[in-house]
Amino acid sequence: VSDRAPEPPQIKEEEEELCSSQEGEQLVLKQETDTFMLTNEESDHQLLSHNSPVAESQDQEGIKKSFKCETCEKDFKCKSQLNIHMRKHTGEKPYHCNTCGKYFRQISSLNVHLRTHTDEKPYTCSTCGKRFSQKANLHKHITTHTGEKPYSCETCGKLLTSSLGLLIHMRTHTGEKPYLCKTCGKRFTSMSIWTTHMRIHTGERPYLCKTCGKGFKCDPALKVHMRIHTGERPYSCETCGRSFITKEGMMAHRRTHTGEKPFLCNTCGKSFRHTKTLNDHIRIHTGEKPYFCETCGKTFRLGGELAVHIRTHTGEKPYLCKTCGKRFRAKSALNSHVKIHTGEKPYSCETCGKTFILKQHTMIHTGEKPYSCETCGKAFRQSSVLTVHMRIHTGERPYSCNTCGKSFKQQANLQNHVRLHTG
Repeated sequence: VSDRAPEPPQIKEEEEELCSSQEGEQLVLKQETDTFMLTNEESDHQLLSHNSPVAESQDQEGIKKSFKCETCEKDFKCKSQLNIHMRKHTGEKPYHCNTCGKYFRQISSLNVHLRTHTDEKPYTCSTCGKRFSQKANLHKHITTHTGEKPYSCETCGKLLTSSLGLLIHMRTHTGEKPYLCKTCGKRFTSMSIWTTHMRIHTGERPYLCKTCGKGFKCDPALKVHMRIHTGERPYSCETCGRSFITKEGMMAHRRTHTGEKPFLCNTCGKSFRHTKTLNDHIRIHTGEKPYFCETCGKTFRLGGELAVHIRTHTGEKPYLCKTCGKRFRAKSALNSHVKIHTGEKPYSCETCGKTFILKQHTMIHTGEKPYSCETCGKAFRQSSVLTVHMRIHTGERPYSCNTCGKSFKQQANLQNHVRLHTG
């Protein structure tokens, strides 16, 4: 039962990873494909009813004419399609949602969006009865019954359900990333992933859980989160039987059995079991800290670090030691503390043979100091020591005495000071 209990920090990582992972991209891509298919469907309808002189002259002369975009040189069959396309370059979004204020390039996109407010789902699967807000979603869903994947990648042979899915998949082979974030400079293979990424900077979380009200940057992350409430864990490890909320979580777990670490850091050569762990590690080299505390302005490399830091402002300590009753802000701190009671020392040094509760000891022999101060360049073995050191530069003194108000850089110094009052 304990193996199946929810682990919020791990689940949070898996949710965040979904917004940028291959699995998540396929789920988010579904939305992008749907809009593309619906737009084309409307454009085809416009073509059939379009009676402009240009269209008539094409039919009468029997000559196929095209309308070319002067910006990107893309060709279109009719002027209405070109006009819609030009909005990508101009940024024009003439259609407005009166409910939430969002703007759209095409009226078809606005009509589809409005169903998110009304919860209208007019399209029904005749096989299983499931309902959808978009016709394109229904067509895509039907392939789960038929197994149809008509689009094949000529490079690797992968089969996909849509032409847009194939187009974006091909970019994994070509390396093309046409969508640029002007805030941080990162590039992306699809507009849907770019849109989700932009929410890191804007803080927008438009996908809300109807059960607890929590917001998410992308729909796949919300779907994963809902499994916390439903208890669903659809992915199981064939070796030990442990079940997981996400496929990526299960695959990363499998590597604990195989020892495989396929994700390599090109800077230092260190390898990792999980792509998210690699991405988190890379920020040590780049110095990127995308997570921002709205209370004090401090920035963090990891989302989990921000979550723990916020508890220094709220005073929350949700992790309880069942042996002595002591509480902790972070689950990792509780896990380390529990070993004091059990006597467990799981980390053995291959150089000197000593055993330890924590694994940082090996760095004494290797000399490794991966945590570097950006201000003075001093390096440290542990991130916690770097955090304390930084207070020399920032002047931060987060630990205050409730009796006299004096503040300190470290909690240990505060505890020593409190004894002056208590005797």
